[in-house]
Amino acid sequence: MLQHDYLLEVINQFVDSVTPALRGALLRGDQEAAVQAEEAVAGVLDLDPQVALRLSPDSLVTMMVLSGIGDSLAGYVAYVLRRLADAYQAMGEEDLAGVRMAQAEAVEGSFNVEPGTVPQELASLDGELAAPRE
Repeated sequence: MLQHDYLLEVINQFVDSVTPALRGALLRGDQEAAVQAEEAVAGVLDLDPQVALRLSPDSLVTMMVLSGIGDSLAGYVAYVLRRLADAYQAMGEEDLAGVRMAQAEAVEGSFNVEPGTVPQELASLDGELAAPRE
């Protein structure tokens, strides 16, 4: 029960930190917001942000496995990485978009997450990000 409560708290904090960051990155093209989302991913995996997202897709998966909570967080991490890929694509950062997508796909493949799955806690945000803008 204690581990479950801890995991819920970690997820809630992660969602709270990535929500405004993804809004900024995807709705305003704010590169600093994208960096904040990347830092949230690194933080939830207890990794140094300067190192975490420079890892190859396979190395990122290995670090998730070693974190001990990779199975529980894989869907969240994959979602954020996919959305970051979208943000970087829109910003014209093709190489970075490709790296984030490759990382998302590696996480999905290694942890049996259906590609493009939206975690329940991020469904409202996803709808907001997908809404047509005037």
